[in-house]
Amino acid sequence: MKSEHRTILLQISLFPSMSVFWPTAYEDEDVSIGLCGCLLVALSILLMLLTLPLSVWMCIKIVKEYERAIIFRLGRIVKGGAKGPGLFFILPCTDSFINVDMRTITFDIPPQEILTKDSVTVSVDGVVYYRVQNATLAVANITNADAATRLLAQTTLRNVLGTKNLAEILSDREEIAHSMQSSLDDATDAWGIKVERVEIKDVKLPLQLQRAMAAEAEATREARAKVIAAEGEMNASRALKEASLVIAESPSALQLRYLQTLNTIAAEKNSTIIFPLPLEMMQGFIKN
Repeated sequence: MKSEHRTILLQISLFPSMSVFWPTAYEDEDVSIGLCGCLLVALSILLMLLTLPLSVWMCIKIVKEYERAIIFRLGRIVKGGAKGPGLFFILPCTDSFINVDMRTITFDIPPQEILTKDSVTVSVDGVVYYRVQNATLAVANITNADAATRLLAQTTLRNVLGTKNLAEILSDREEIAHSMQSSLDDATDAWGIKVERVEIKDVKLPLQLQRAMAAEAEATREARAKVIAAEGEMNASRALKEASLVIAESPSALQLRYLQTLNTIAAEKNSTIIFPLPLEMMQGFIKN
C-alpha cells in the first residue's frame, strides 16, 4: 500500500478573486522531481524568504488577458496547466516560464506550383486562420507550432488540389477550403492548435492556357450569338408572313399602314419624304 506523500502548500491571497500558490515540494511518483529536486526547491523557498520583500518582485509575474504562461520547475511542467491571465507566482532559480499567445494568427500560404488531376500546372495560394487552443501541448509537444503549421498548410494544399481537376479548382473553392481546414485541424490537434478557417486566395493559370481558354470562351459566345440571331430572324419572318396574310385579306389595311408610316416619318422632322407609288399605276405607262 502506497504511503501518502506530505506536501508543503502556502497560499497567499493578494486579491479576493485571485490566489497565488506555492507549488508542492513533494509530488506524485509519476512526476516526482526526486530528492535533489526537493532540496533545491526548499533552498529556493528559503532564499526567497530570506530576501523578502525584494524577492517578491522577482517571483510575481503578470500575463495579459490574451496570454497564458507555462511554468517549468527543474525542467518539468508544473501541475495545473497554463497560468493566467493575471498574476502568478514562480520560485527563483528553479522555475522558468514561457508565454503563449492565445489570439488568432493569420498567415499567407506562398504560391504553390501544383499539377492537377488532368495534368494542368497551376499556381495557387491561400490564407490560414488558427489559434492556440491548448498552451501546454503547444509548448511541450512541438518545437515551433507556428512554423510547423505553416509547412503543414503548404503540403496539405498540394495534396488536396492534386486530386482535383482544373474545373473543380476554379468552381469548388469553398469545398476545397473546407477539406483543407478539416485535414489541418486533425493534424494539428496533438499540438494544441485549432484551425479556424482556410481560404483559397488566387488561382493563376499559365499564359498560354489563359489565351486558349479565352479563345474557347469567345468562340462559344460568338456561336451562341449567331444562334440567337438566327432564331430572331426566323421569328421575324414568321411574323411578317402572318402580317402579309392579314393584309392580303383586306386591301385597305395596306393603305392604313402606308399612312401610319408617313405619320412616323413626318414626326421626325425630315426634309425629304418618299411617296411610294403602286405598281398598278406604273404598268399602264410601261405598256404604252
